[in-house]
Amino acid sequence: MKHNILIYSGSAGCGKGTVLKRAREICPALRLSVSMTTRAPREGEQNGREYYFVTREEFLATLAEDGFLEHTEYCGNFYGTPKKQFFQMIEDGFVPVLEIETDGAEQVMKKLPEHLSVFLTPPDFATLEARLRGRGTETEDSIKRRLGAAKEELFRSELYQNVVINFDNRIEDAARAVVELVEMGETQSDVLVRDRAAFLASFQNQ
Repeated sequence: MKHNILIYSGSAGCGKGTVLKRAREICPALRLSVSMTTRAPREGEQNGREYYFVTREEFLATLAEDGFLEHTEYCGNFYGTPKKQFFQMIEDGFVPVLEIETDGAEQVMKKLPEHLSVFLTPPDFATLEARLRGRGTETEDSIKRRLGAAKEELFRSELYQNVVINFDNRIEDAARAVVELVEMGETQSDVLVRDRAAFLASFQNQ
């Protein structure tokens, strides 16, 4: 493996979970570092699989014990990466994947400079909005908040070494690009954004 730590983020509605699931099927060495969160589980999510779902009090207690590699607050909820499980994965020979928000990602980038970072994005703003509305689990106010947050996240993608586009019906391409970046440190796939400035400019006035 070229890299042994993957910092993996993306805007709301970009399909992070779907792409990562396929990438892990392709490359079993990728192991999801399960974060702790105070947000409520969505339909189909299981405690200890997608997240460790805890109360605000439990989260703050872990924080007080310096138990997080990183932590952040996003849309009114806390998220954090437990240190113990993360470092155990590396010892066991896996590549831990930190699927985290941009604030937390920036913290880890500073603490662990020998990393690979990938930011996943939808191809355009219309696709982003359609995906969020298609979930059917968000209120109108929640959708508007998430769209605003997603735009802010997109412009923070400049922090990341790589930006990968998740086009509709091209999940396989996005997943393979992520795996190639982990295994070889590069990819020739056309889903990798080469001109960051031009890509971000397309979202500027949306």
